[in-house]
Amino acid sequence: MVKIEDILVEMAKLGITEADLVEKFILGSGRGGQNLQKTSSCVYLKHIPSGLEVKCQQTRSRELNRIYARRELCEKIASQILKIKTEKIQEIEKKRRQKRKRSKRAQEKVLEAKKRRSSIKQLRKV
Repeated sequence: MVKIEDILVEMAKLGITEADLVEKFILGSGRGGQNLQKTSSCVYLKHIPSGLEVKCQQTRSRELNRIYARRELCEKIASQILKIKTEKIQEIEKKRRQKRKRSKRAQEKVLEAKKRRSSIKQLRKV
């Protein structure tokens, strides 16, 4: 569980003040039924100097979502300032690379390897 004091300390280290933040509570989206559509538990945070925006809807509690949104914003700003790739960003990039279409040369290499393998298998047949 993340404590608000830890978040405030991290915000102070990064030079983020509450005055720099625009906070709104909006209706959530996705699965959750009637309670989700009638309560505004989704937290929207915008850091005015950097222009970074965060939306958080991890829990049903507005207070917890406020904490999580601030933590996400701190991570984004830290990665932007320190040029550090967080684990989350690395995961996203990894999936993007996996889904990316192979280049023509890479595709040709794969096909060549398959042809080579098939010729070896053909030699086994009687």
